[in-house]
This record gives sequence, C-alpha cells and structure tokens, in this order.
Amino acid sequence: MVHPAMSGRTRHSASAQNAGGLAGKSRPARGVCRRLQVASLGGLLVIAAATSQAQSPIEQVLVLQSLDRGNLTLDHFTATFRVSLDQRAGKPVNVVQVVVGPTGFIGAPEQAIVDIIRSMYADRPPPDLIMTVGGPAALFARKHRRQLFPGSPLLIAAADQRYLRDGPFGENESAVTVANDLPGLIDDILRVLPETRQVFMVTGSGAIGRFWRPELETGFARFRGRVTFIWSDTLSLPEILDRVANLPAHSAIVYQTFGSDAQGGAYPAEQVIADLHARANAPLFAQQSPYLGHGVVGGSMMNIDGLAHRTADVAGRILIGESPASLRVPPQSRGPPIYDWRELQRWGIPESRLPPLSVVQFRRPSLLAEYQLTVLAALGALLLQSLLIARLLYERRARQRAEIDSRRNLALAADANRRETISALTTSIGHELGQPLSAIAHNAEALQMMVTDGAAPGVTGEIVADIKAEAVLATQIIERHRSMLRSHQLQKKPIDLHPVIEESLALVAHDMSMRQVQATLDLSSTPCVIDGDQVLLQQVLINLLRNAVDALAETPPARRHITIRSAVKAADVEVSVSDSGTGLPTEIVGTLFTPFVTTKSQGVGIGLTIAQRIVAAHGGTIAAHENQSGGATFTITLPRSASRKLA
Repeated sequence: MVHPAMSGRTRHSASAQNAGGLAGKSRPARGVCRRLQVASLGGLLVIAAATSQAQSPIEQVLVLQSLDRGNLTLDHFTATFRVSLDQRAGKPVNVVQVVVGPTGFIGAPEQAIVDIIRSMYADRPPPDLIMTVGGPAALFARKHRRQLFPGSPLLIAAADQRYLRDGPFGENESAVTVANDLPGLIDDILRVLPETRQVFMVTGSGAIGRFWRPELETGFARFRGRVTFIWSDTLSLPEILDRVANLPAHSAIVYQTFGSDAQGGAYPAEQVIADLHARANAPLFAQQSPYLGHGVVGGSMMNIDGLAHRTADVAGRILIGESPASLRVPPQSRGPPIYDWRELQRWGIPESRLPPLSVVQFRRPSLLAEYQLTVLAALGALLLQSLLIARLLYERRARQRAEIDSRRNLALAADANRRETISALTTSIGHELGQPLSAIAHNAEALQMMVTDGAAPGVTGEIVADIKAEAVLATQIIERHRSMLRSHQLQKKPIDLHPVIEESLALVAHDMSMRQVQATLDLSSTPCVIDGDQVLLQQVLINLLRNAVDALAETPPARRHITIRSAVKAADVEVSVSDSGTGLPTEIVGTLFTPFVTTKSQGVGIGLTIAQRIVAAHGGTIAAHENQSGGATFTITLPRSASRKLA
C-alpha cells in the first residue's frame, strides 16, 4: 500500500500494516496478497507519475523502514532526516518509503516484499540512494542486497552497530549507526535511585524485542546480585500495565521498544508510554531522546536529532557523487545527561544526585519568568506605593512637628497677649480689689470698736463673716487674673461656655463701666458644652469684648451697648459679641485676622490673629460682619462636645 506524501514522497507498506490491528487479530492470506497487488500497482503509478514529469534532475531515494508509523524514535528520526536532507541537497529529492517489517505478527514474505520493490522501478532507473531505518530494515537490505539494486549506494541508518556483525561493508555501502548502552542507563538509574533492586524491562515481543533480549541479558550480567531484571516479552499490554502498577518498592521501569505484545497486538509507542506513565508506581526511564517529555525521568540519552542530521549529511554527500566507502562515520554514543524536572519532582529525586553537567528541562518557570510583565508591574506599583507612603509619612511627621511648633507658638503668643491684656486691665484689677479690701478694712475697724465697747458676740460674728467673704472675693479676683497670666498649653475637656462668658465679662466689667458701656447677656437656656480649654477661650472672649469697647469710643455714651449671645445647634454652638459702634473699616475687612493689621493707634495687631488660631485649634471658626443698624458682630462657632454634658 502506497501513501502519497508532500514533495513527491511516498510511503509503501509491504507488511500489510493494518492486518494486525490494535487487538492483534489476523486476516486471511488472500487479503495479504490482494494488498500486495494493490501496493505494487500503487508503486507503479507513483513511478509513472514521476516519469511523466519533465526531465527534471530529481534525486530518487528509497527508504526501507523497519516498522510502520507508531515508533516514536524512528518516526522522529525520519521526519527530522527528511527536513535536514532537503536543506542540504539544494535540489528536489523524491523519497519513497517502504515498510519491510511486519505489523504485529502479520507480514508478507520477504521475497514478496523484494518483488514489489523491484516492480516499482521496473520501467525506470533504480533509486539514486537506498537507505534503511532501524535494525530490521538493515538486516533485510543486506540479506537481499543482490536483488535490491546492487549498483545503487546503500546507507544504513538509525541501527545499532550490533545489527551489522554479519559481514563488512561493501564499496558501495556506508552506515550511520549508534552504540546503544543499556547497561549505562542502568548505571544512571542506580546513581539517582541507589536503592533500586528490580528493573522491569519493556521490550515488546516483535523482531526488535527478540533481538535485544539476549544482547541485554549479556550486558546486564555485571548487575547480577544487585538488580533483578523482569522481562515483558511474554506479556500482553494489559498484563504489562497491571505489572507496572503493582511493582514492589525500589523498582524502576526501562522502556526499550515495544511494537507488539505477546498476543501480536500492535500499539503506537506514544500510546504505550503514556499508559505506562499513567499506571506505573515506579519511575520510568528510556534511552532515546524523543521519549523525554513523555513521562521518562531521563539520563544519558541518544540524541536522535543529532543522528538524523548526521545521516542527512552523509546522504547528501552520496547524492552529489561522493563514494560511500569514503564516508565511514563512527557509531554515535549517548549524549550528555538530561532530565525531566517534572518527573524528578514526581518521584522525589533530588537534583544533587544527578551527574555533573546534567541538563534539567521542563522546569516550572519562576513567578518572575512566567508572569514577568505582571510581576514587574506589581513591583513597580509596590515601589511607587512605598514611595508615596514614605512621602505621606514624611509629610505627616512634618505636619505633626508643624502642629507642635504652631501650638507652642500659639501658647507663646497667647501668653504674651494675655499679659498685654492684664496690663491693660490694671486699673480694673485695682478697682476690683479695692472694693473687697475697703470692705475688709471698714469691717475690721468696726469690729475693733465693738470689741472695745464689749459688743455682743453675735454682732462680732456677723462682722467676721463679712470679712471672710470679702477676703474670699479678693482671692478669687487675684486667682482669676493669675490664671490669665500663667503660661498655658492647650488642654481640652468638656466645659460650659456660659460660665466662661460670665467670667470674661466680669474681668472687663470695670473697664466697661469707666467707659460707660452697657452689656447685655442673651444666653441659650441649653448648656453650651464643648471640648475646649477654658483659659484660652476666655482669652478670646476678653479680646473680643475689649475690641468692642474700643470700637464704641466715638459713639455717644447713650448708645454704647454690647450684646453677648449664645445659640446651641445640633452639631455646634455659636457665641457672638455685637457692638453698636462705627463698624469695620472698609480697608481692613478682608484682612481682619492677618497679623499686625490694626486700626488702633496703640495696638499691635495680633489679638484677632491669636483669637483665630485658638478657635481653629478647637476645630471652630471665627467670622465678622457689619450690623445693619451699625456696629459689628464677631461670631465664634465651635463643635459641640460628644458627651453633651460636663464630666
């Protein structure tokens, strides 16, 4: 049967490849004969088609295959060889493939295969090159050399050198062979798995398996007493799979070849090795490089790609006229050790046990290698985020330092402002103290007279009580002014603003009286509780009251009036100080709270600035506006305390 291929290539199976099937079923010999006739006719048609072409210098290569498609090693070798030959030849090459080996237990007689091949070239020149692939095809070609175009060069390829021990090469013959070293593979196994005691050999039951078992038994003799070898050539594939699934501990599996099992069933190698890998309870090894990546652990493997390229090089040189006898190529040995990382992980084999200079393939890529762009983007984002966080922390620390400095400066400025205020209220202080001290003096004189006159004890006791009350009043006045003079830092606690308003008004009451200013309190019935510092807020109110008194200097005495109001809302409270004076000068309306802005001839211009900072430190605001009826109103807005009541 002939299979057309690209570029004029054909594959001709003279072994009735479909006769065996996966189940190894045989077919009548008559069917074989019919297929041989069809194959012969197909071959003649291919030759006729080639003859009908124009007289083009197409090289004709006859490839004798040991096995039909399905052998992973030979298929890989053939595909790589054909590509490499096309690249080297530099001119069209027509490749016709003929399978000379049986499929399973079904195959045509060798002479019938020879006759078919000869009939394919009956009406045209013999092939320019005959090449065999695999050991069985090499034996076939050398056995029937006299009948298979002895004048054409013969190139034996992809065959172990042990297949060629029956005689020397002729002048028109060459070979690119290999030196398989299965005992060396066992050494590799014992290196990475030193506790191995049993090796299950998968060799198949066909011609290749029958050839290799005695060869391997001889080579394995040096392992006697250390390793026991179990052979699969008497088992069917289902039996083999059962065995590899139940191997004892410290076992290994070696896949040499398969082709067919003991029942004659033909199976593709890729299917067999996949089933072995899925069922096996022990690591799987093979010597040919195409099996790496299909479930084998690895080792020093035969490089089939390299073998195919060397073979194509020799074939190309023969096609351009070089003598095959001059192209003697030494057998190819195993390559450097190479392993499958996935299988090392599966069977727990540490890389420290691998031979020096071992190559580990199929290693799982690192996170960076597999997701390089994503990882780099994430690292970039993380770096940017880190820089932003560092910047924010720096700014937060700088802000905290600024706030600390601001509070310190506020305390210093407020302290200076309080001292200036107390200095301005010296007359008021003297007047306030004068009243209780004068009362104490008069009461003391009266008491002295009564004691001299022998007054009743009840009367003297009443005078003593008056003296004590006036002394307490004097002490309170002194303490009130001392608290204004004392250096102070912001200390918040729940306070009611109404007593603060009343005390502030008391501090400036004498000054207001001297300037004929009337004051009216319009306070909310609801307590004005906030979280604040009593001393600093009192300083703000005194500052506003003094400014209001100063603003009334040019107002007629009858109209000099100040109103202090409070209002309690849902989230905040408002305290306002209104006067009936001349109002705010137009030129400073927008800069009222700017430092050193003042309309007073003796003023410094920091009172309202300090007041604004104190209010801001409490989370509030201070604003000013003109009254419709004249004068100005300053309003302080502060957030209500969450407790809504005093502690």
